[in-house]
Amino acid sequence: MKKMTIARVLMASLMTAGIAMQAEAHRAWILPSSTVLSGDDPYVTFDAAVSNTIFFPDHVALGADAVTATAPNGEKVALENASRGKYRTTFDVQLKEEGTYKIGLASAGLRAFWKDAEGKRHMWPGRGQQANDADFATAVPKNAKELRVTQSSRRIETFVTAGEPSDAVLKPEGVGLELVPVTHPNDLYAGEAAKFKLLIDGEPAKGAEVVLIPGGSRYRDNQEEIQVKADAAGLFSVTWPSAGQYFMEAEYEDSKAKAPATVRSGAYSATFEVLPM
Repeated sequence: MKKMTIARVLMASLMTAGIAMQAEAHRAWILPSSTVLSGDDPYVTFDAAVSNTIFFPDHVALGADAVTATAPNGEKVALENASRGKYRTTFDVQLKEEGTYKIGLASAGLRAFWKDAEGKRHMWPGRGQQANDADFATAVPKNAKELRVTQSSRRIETFVTAGEPSDAVLKPEGVGLELVPVTHPNDLYAGEAAKFKLLIDGEPAKGAEVVLIPGGSRYRDNQEEIQVKADAAGLFSVTWPSAGQYFMEAEYEDSKAKAPATVRSGAYSATFEVLPM
C-alpha cells in the first residue's frame, strides 16, 4: 500500500466543509465537551477546527454546514447555536433520546491532477470547489499529460452517549473508509485494550495505517504517537496509556478504483475520550 499524506486527502474531500488545506501538518477534528452523559435531555457542545496542533484551534474553522448529528434511532438531529469564528466553529447538540449519537461529516468523489502542454499543473475540481463526477469527461482533457485520477473519500467523526450505549449508529454505510468499533467508542478506559475494524467500501481495509495522538501535545516535547496497522481483516487494537482525549487518523490506498480512477484512497479521523479506571 502506498503511503498517503493526510493533506492530499483533506484537500480532495473537505471542500464540502469549505476548507482548502495548505500543509501536511493540518488535521481536522470535532471535539465534544463530554462523551458520556446522564440526566434528562443533556446537551453537548462541540468545537470543530482544522489545526496544526491537536485540539488547539490555530489554523481555520471547520464549517458546520456539512456536519450531521445522527440520533440512536437513525434520525438526524439539528445542530443548535452554531457559530463560526476565525479558528474554530462551535455548536450544540441536545441528546433527547437515550443511546449513542454520531456526529461527523463525510464526502467522496473523483479528483484529477495533470499537466498541460506547457507543463503547468492543473487539478479538478478546483480548490474550494465540490466535484460532480458526471462532469469529469468534459472537465478533464482526454489526452492530459501525467494524468492521475483518484477515487477519494474522507470521514471525520466523534461519538457521544446519553445513558446506556447503543450501536445502531455504528453500523457501516459501505462507502469510503469507515471505522466499525468492536469496543464501543464511549466505553474506553486507560490501561485497557480497545478493538476496532476498518472497512473500505464495505470490505476489510487490509494494512490501513493508523495513528493515535493524545490531546495536550501543545504542552509536550513530542506527539507521543501510537502507530498501528490493520490486519488482513481490517482489525487493529490499541491499549490506552492514559486517560484523556485522543485524536485518531487512518489512511488507506490501493489500485481497486472504478474507472476512470486508477487509485482508490480513503482517510478517516475521529476523536475519542478515554476515561480513568
